[in-house]
Amino acid sequence: MSTTESDETGALLGPADIRELAAALGVRPTKQRGQNFVIDANTVRRIVRTAEVRPDDVVVEVGPGLGSLTLALLEAADHVTAVEIDDTLAAALPATIEARMPERKDRFALVHSDAMVVQELPGPAPTALVANLPYNVAVPVLLHMLATFPTIERSLVMVQAEVADRLAAAPGSKVYGVPSVKANWYAEVKRAGSIGRNVFWPAPNVDSGLVSLVRRKEPLKTTATREEVFKVVDAAFAQRRKTLRAALAGWAGSAAAAEAALVAAGVSPQARGEALTVEEFARIAENKQGVESEQGVEGDA
Repeated sequence: MSTTESDETGALLGPADIRELAAALGVRPTKQRGQNFVIDANTVRRIVRTAEVRPDDVVVEVGPGLGSLTLALLEAADHVTAVEIDDTLAAALPATIEARMPERKDRFALVHSDAMVVQELPGPAPTALVANLPYNVAVPVLLHMLATFPTIERSLVMVQAEVADRLAAAPGSKVYGVPSVKANWYAEVKRAGSIGRNVFWPAPNVDSGLVSLVRRKEPLKTTATREEVFKVVDAAFAQRRKTLRAALAGWAGSAAAAEAALVAAGVSPQARGEALTVEEFARIAENKQGVESEQGVEGDA
């Protein structure tokens, strides 16, 4: 590491550090795991600022890689727990923390696991999720973390720009779809900035975006479960060009049953999924049960 780079980054990792670490570990970023390492200290500090990480926050990070963002989070938060699936990266990260930020090593924990299946985290409950998510699994990982750890109040994730647009899309938008509705079940979602390609190694062939998610102060008021609502969402967008009467026929048991549930929910049977809010999807899920009771239908059809 050069003197100039050290002065600019402090304890954080710069481009030379990243390449040196990767070479020492024999690591090459893989497309299979959606790995693109951030090599710019200013970018990771910007992410931490945008996430509004507080000194009392317990942050969970998914896919820490070589530790660029991890170190910046440790500068700002009370505690950081990183979830890493890669064997080599998981083994190396604690040593990187100890070498570059020894005074904070006791405030760091590593979970060597697939974030898609992790059900518990060591130490205090997380209050924030801040991550450069692997692009190929960004949405399912985000939704899993929000569902599994209800104490996460705020999230800031870096994802492919196209995915960022989908997550933050409003009803009526061409890119509004399943990720938009499901993310909105948990949180108020908005775009929080763009990230250039040149801050990554290797540079991706797509642009990146930041998405902010602030968990709803009160859960959605509905008698339907999340699973029931998400089944409606999945069915509506599986055939998004069809009217809801047709798209929800399989879910409801018939087109007539779908229409009855839609009418009871105050939603036009001729509408399409892209026009509905998460609250409207919840009303449809609620009213399926009422329609089934009236029609004497048993099971989930």
